[in-house]
Amino acid sequence: MTLVLDIEHLLGVAFAARDQSSDAPDWPPQPDRVFSALVAAWGDRGEREEERGALEWLEAQTAPEIIASDGYPRTAPIVFVPPNDPEGGRVGNEAVMPALRRRQARRFPTFRPHDPLVSLVWREAAPDPDTLAALNVLAADTAYVGHSASLTRCRFHNGDAPAAATAAARRRVYRGRLAELERDFRAKPLRRPSPGVPVRAAPDQTKQPMSGAFADRWLVLEHADGEMPDIRAAALVAKELRNTLMSGYREIGLGEAIPAAVSGHSPDGRPSSAPHLAIAPLAFLGAPYASGAVFGFALIPPRGNDLFADPDFQRAMRAIMPLSDTGDDATERRRRLVLGQLGLAFEVSDGSGRRSLDPTPYVGEARVWASCTPIVLDRHLKATRNETREEEIEGLIRRACANIRLPPPEPKRISAGKHSAIEGAPSAYPSGGTPRWTRWRLPESLASRQLTHAVVEFPVAVQGPVILGAGRFVGLGLCRPLDAGRRR
Repeated sequence: MTLVLDIEHLLGVAFAARDQSSDAPDWPPQPDRVFSALVAAWGDRGEREEERGALEWLEAQTAPEIIASDGYPRTAPIVFVPPNDPEGGRVGNEAVMPALRRRQARRFPTFRPHDPLVSLVWREAAPDPDTLAALNVLAADTAYVGHSASLTRCRFHNGDAPAAATAAARRRVYRGRLAELERDFRAKPLRRPSPGVPVRAAPDQTKQPMSGAFADRWLVLEHADGEMPDIRAAALVAKELRNTLMSGYREIGLGEAIPAAVSGHSPDGRPSSAPHLAIAPLAFLGAPYASGAVFGFALIPPRGNDLFADPDFQRAMRAIMPLSDTGDDATERRRRLVLGQLGLAFEVSDGSGRRSLDPTPYVGEARVWASCTPIVLDRHLKATRNETREEEIEGLIRRACANIRLPPPEPKRISAGKHSAIEGAPSAYPSGGTPRWTRWRLPESLASRQLTHAVVEFPVAVQGPVILGAGRFVGLGLCRPLDAGRRR
């Protein structure tokens, strides 16, 4: 026998935070949160003994499986609201009136699931008819789970669980949880209920995210002055940035000792086989009305190389980023990097000024990734009798994944084509007869290569960044997750 609790989010969204200090939504709703909502309904109904017995039976069961769809977290801006329980209030003090209370900062994290129905499944749990009836009375009176705006309709039933993917619970209830919530509610002064107990399980090594060749700590250069070229010319800007950085080493007397992690070449001038610094555009992508406008570039070192802490790298950066006066009164001094040939100026940024400069979307954990800038195939296509053009492209993309130390996806898990799955990203190549300026501009060494966009599903979750293809060191083949909002 299987006991199932169906929870339908009537507004299509769930308002709940993981904890009081978090602005991350709690999705899917955890068993301890659902149990607390049932206990609140029990209290509102007069704390009946038969319903208490049903709750005590439920808290003694093992942690349930959770069946919930994926979805997308919504941003949680800070809002200022009057608290429901102002401290220091007394009779006759007008400060306790809602309109006169001091506002306090609050966040209301929200998650929008693809399917508003969530199910908690207790395998081999068989309540007797009276217990099931009492649980259903409580479920019928559970109007919300989480924030009071998270309206729900709940129902217990015996039967088979829905045919959908399951997730293990992160927090669980335990024997005595009901009594513990009662003590917290009746405490003077009122105590906030303690959280449920985390579910401790042995780590599944097959589900641990894999990391590629590039580091997730980036140095962001924000566009400060000059006319920024279209994203289709970002590879040329990236190449000029690398040349400028290497000129910094020459200015400090290390022109013959530029590290391979920066130049991509060994001391004898041959291309290095080890990963080296990538430079990628940070653009307005992946949102409604995204324009693809470039707001800066990121310096992305190889993983495991603490390049940014290297004293020689820091000296080279200071050499190419001298202090300059800014502001109307010329009292503020900042370090600016100027690309003379392009007339562009950059400043080091922490990414807080513009969301497009935040590396977070590129360094998350996901299985499905899509290219923002087109992938440059590692070699020219060769027509063969035993392999179609699509299969050849898929094989080259699989090789590109292996080149950055990521597990190659299965061929059927690669979808390559002209257009990007990321909003605002230009197509890999224009339609026939369009002006030349609509084409991607490539460095001379890559100019004859074919470009393609792709969606790639890896066999396991991988940790970004994911930058694929022969143009990865100049920002081509830069990918973003398509399933970043999913819980694993």
